[in-house]
Amino acid sequence: MTKNIIRIKRALISVFDKTNIVEFASQLQSLGIEIISTGGTSKLLLENKVPVVNIEDITEFPEILGGRVKTLHPNIYGGILSRLNNDEDSKALQNHNITEIDLVVVNLYPFQKTIESNNSIEEIVENIDIGGPSMIRASAKNYERVTIVTNSEKYSKIISQIQKQGGLDLEERMKLAAEAFALTSSYDNIISNWFSSRVKDTNLNNLKSKNSSEKLLRYGENPHQSASLKITGENGFGSIEQLQGKELSYNNINDIDAAMQLINDFFQDRPTFAIIKHANPCGVAQKDTILDAYLSALSCDPTSAFGGILISNSTIDEETAAEITKIFSEVVIAPDFTEKSIEIFNKKKNLRIIKYNNISDNDLDTKLIKSVYGGYLIQDRDTHIIEKEQLKIVTNSQPTESELNDLIFAFKIVKHVKSNAIVYVKNMQTIGIGAGQTSRVDSSKIAIQKFYENIPDNKFRDGCVIASDAFFPFSDGLDAAIEFGVKSVIQPGGSIRDEEVIETANKAKISMVFTGIRHFKH
Repeated sequence: MTKNIIRIKRALISVFDKTNIVEFASQLQSLGIEIISTGGTSKLLLENKVPVVNIEDITEFPEILGGRVKTLHPNIYGGILSRLNNDEDSKALQNHNITEIDLVVVNLYPFQKTIESNNSIEEIVENIDIGGPSMIRASAKNYERVTIVTNSEKYSKIISQIQKQGGLDLEERMKLAAEAFALTSSYDNIISNWFSSRVKDTNLNNLKSKNSSEKLLRYGENPHQSASLKITGENGFGSIEQLQGKELSYNNINDIDAAMQLINDFFQDRPTFAIIKHANPCGVAQKDTILDAYLSALSCDPTSAFGGILISNSTIDEETAAEITKIFSEVVIAPDFTEKSIEIFNKKKNLRIIKYNNISDNDLDTKLIKSVYGGYLIQDRDTHIIEKEQLKIVTNSQPTESELNDLIFAFKIVKHVKSNAIVYVKNMQTIGIGAGQTSRVDSSKIAIQKFYENIPDNKFRDGCVIASDAFFPFSDGLDAAIEFGVKSVIQPGGSIRDEEVIETANKAKISMVFTGIRHFKH
């Protein structure tokens, strides 16, 4: 049985995003609920024949300062903040002729969209909402009596509950209040980050808050999902510093995590560059310079690299920065940046530049935790890195020294590709990556397709190697690779059909090595 239902008699509606607001307000009015409204919202409702009381009629004061002041008035906030069953509050309302407001419907100026559109500072500042967050916070604080609605997706449910019982019960009001405070907190974070990005004190740009180890994000994977980042230590995300750019999103952070895990396997190696998209590498290369490493990584799949996460194990220099800015990227991550590279990146104000300090496996959390319905899955991180002496050559043909280096490089990468995973490599750079398929054959075909789409020089085919994250269950998984020009294969082994697969490799006169280690990444 529902409890503590507050009958809704009076609503205040003031929204920037007017999605479904006319229908919602019309339904409220048909239920006998008086509607107070402001500015553009009031105009829209009146145009659609929804009766409203203008805010000026309540405040007895006109909107001033170009709309900066319109709802900030005791007649509004007294109506919102008056406490339930409080005699003193009731007397104050009566003495000042203030009527209680039971339902507040508010959403905010689109500050994030404004800064993303490269507007002037003046326009950006004018899109800092003052009245909206104030009304939301006041309503949420007084959830015992007031229903606060900040999301248009809730309109139909609100109407249904009012129709059934006249209003919402205490539990529902509290849920809406929690959503409201999450919204204002996230909104303030976005504004704070924008201001911080415009001052030189880099301490203000640290991802980790000095006041809290948890950072609220704008939203999760999708706009209707709330999200936050919990920092648990001084390593990994606890060590990174954002030097410029927009606030990091949930998806940015997820991709950055994948990028840092990958680059950590190459931390002590020659200059290595990786490009990550949707938590999968779409290009990785190791060369004598970081510029060559970047260009080689990009060549693997430049289409997928658009809007990707870029990460290096070496300092980003001026030449590399200039090349990076030729395409659109979300984030660039490196252990350091030269002054000249920062100057170049500064021309792309929205580009997020991240400096990392400590991502060593010795200091990372040792467990991976994933929620499931009714509990959690917990496992050790996959930190294993294969060494040459651990390889078992199972074919008649022996891999060359160059092929061995490529095999080790490929197997490091395949660990970070979603299963089923196939990686083609030549000269310490990826030339084709197939990820996330239900068939290993399909992953191989996709990797080959990527090669033909992106790498015009067929010399990369001859003598290339292939890595598989798990064993080949049938020899057909190898056939496409052999036809393509693969000369050596690295895989875990362990299938009941290993002999069949080995025989296929021997007939093709290619080499194959077993690692005894599987790298599934579902």
